Amino acid sequence: MANVKTLVIRTAGTNCDEETLFAFEQSGANGDLVHINNLIAGEHDLADYQILAIPGGFTYGDDVASGKVFAIEMVNTIGEMIQNFVDKGGLVIGICNGFQVLVKTGLLPDAKFTDSDARKLTLTHNDSHKFEDRWVWLEADENTKCVFVEPGERVYFPSAHAEGKLVAKTPEAITELQENGQIVYRYINEDGSSPSYPANPNGSVDNIAGICDKTGRIFGLMPHPERHFLPTQHPQ
Repeated sequence: MANVKTLVIRTAGTNCDEETLFAFEQSGANGDLVHINNLIAGEHDLADYQILAIPGGFTYGDDVASGKVFAIEMVNTIGEMIQNFVDKGGLVIGICNGFQVLVKTGLLPDAKFTDSDARKLTLTHNDSHKFEDRWVWLEADENTKCVFVEPGERVYFPSAHAEGKLVAKTPEAITELQENGQIVYRYINEDGSSPSYPANPNGSVDNIAGICDKTGRIFGLMPHPERHFLPTQHPQ
């Protein structure tokens, strides 16, 4: 069986692309680091890959809002390519800035591009009103559909963001995520109890750190798994 092929997309301001590609390759995937301009020019075709990864960074300086400009660019230039990829069963992961991009296109939580007025969720400024750079504990929801994680697993990842607070237009939107198995990770204290700041570094509703679409194939999270891929990346 051929190795899984992963496309790690980058643009101006992306800065976690090489670490993300390294983690996929060390896990057995074949990967390519591709600038969005090369996709626009037709030099790469997303249909040749099984996974699309949108890594962290500060795309376009996070002008307007984190991930907003990149989200608009993707929709307006390679939107059809991405939607076809998703509709045919491709896997998508967005980390930190990549999570912000997925939410601001509508691919999360709905697996389709949507107008901003129709979106149920967004990621906004941390409650602390500052950039938070710290290690956090996460626990996967027991009912998550996400194909990237094991339900109930606990992990310890670095987080580094200023706009990581997930908020919903209505309380019903969060209830819907839970009922559909779309909540992937929540922030927890080290002992597994419900956290407050700084264990929840941004104030996300229901301590949510990551979500997926209804199929479990599109996954976004704020903390950085690619930064704690090797044991030597831990500060202790």
